[in-house]
Amino acid sequence: MKKWMKTVLPLLLIVTLVLTACSQSGNKNNATNNNGTSAGENLKKLKVGMVTDLGSVNDKSFNQSAWEALQKLKKDYGFEVKYQEPKTDADVMPSLNQFVKANYDLTWATAFTLADAITQLSKENPNSKFGIVDSDLVLPNVAAVSFKEQEGAYLVGVIAGLTTKTNKIGFVGGMDIPVIKRFEVGFREGIKAVNPDAKLIVNYTGLFNRVDMGKSAASTMYNDSVDIIFHAAGLTGNGVFNEAKERNSKGGKVWVIGVDKDQSLTFGDDVTLTSMIKKVDEAVYQISKDLAEDKFPAGEVTWMGLKEKGVDIAPTSSKNVAPEVLAKVEEYRAKIISGEIIVPEK
Repeated sequence: MKKWMKTVLPLLLIVTLVLTACSQSGNKNNATNNNGTSAGENLKKLKVGMVTDLGSVNDKSFNQSAWEALQKLKKDYGFEVKYQEPKTDADVMPSLNQFVKANYDLTWATAFTLADAITQLSKENPNSKFGIVDSDLVLPNVAAVSFKEQEGAYLVGVIAGLTTKTNKIGFVGGMDIPVIKRFEVGFREGIKAVNPDAKLIVNYTGLFNRVDMGKSAASTMYNDSVDIIFHAAGLTGNGVFNEAKERNSKGGKVWVIGVDKDQSLTFGDDVTLTSMIKKVDEAVYQISKDLAEDKFPAGEVTWMGLKEKGVDIAPTSSKNVAPEVLAKVEEYRAKIISGEIIVPEK
């Protein structure tokens, strides 16, 4: 072999190896999908459907939170997502069945009131996957998520009890069912802990989708000197805000405590004292993502309270809640998380 070949060939081999390594490294670092997520996070593109209660997907409350979670999954991972809004009880089963028959990978029901329909469909379609919010269903192809609403409600009860000037506080519930009862009971206990002289007035409207009924219930309470109302009534609760806004625009000063989302972002700081956040969006997002990663918690109930960061007060609470009241909230939060205080459910 000629002298120059003995020198050049080894050099060519080294250069080739270096270029190959750099190319592989570059491919690894640049392996992203169209959404900017790394290849390791490039999940299966699931089809996920969602059926609301008899309210609206734009209820500014839990239905909207669940839908926002699915929209985020579409943006982050390319999931195909769709919702149905049944208007009557008779529409519920066909709405859910639409996703089952279309072979959706997962069908969500966003309310306790859809539990019977999910139970029936899950048994009739054992190979289909279902998720349900606000339920403790234990079925082999259903992932249920429930919240310790009483813990978050306790904290806004502390705020109401220390903020009221009339010692009359209201609670407007949608339907008198276990999940809404947890809101009422926790709220009552929080008020009692800091202001045993305050009176709680309760009104269950019987429906989650009647803004007019929420407005009427609030009007009656405010006329009775109530100055703060906490609602857990979905779309019906929007009527509570409407009534409060009308009164404040005429020189009054009453407050509403929102629910599920930070409702000050919708109804304004002038009427929203605080909101009890219920992180429906995080639960729906994570459990749906779990299915794509083959970790779907079928046959389980996921419970989310203060310790699990599933409930809380709105981060904007400092706008209208006094610093010393928020300090008290933190005291009680720590006691609930540690187990020193066990907030009853009923």
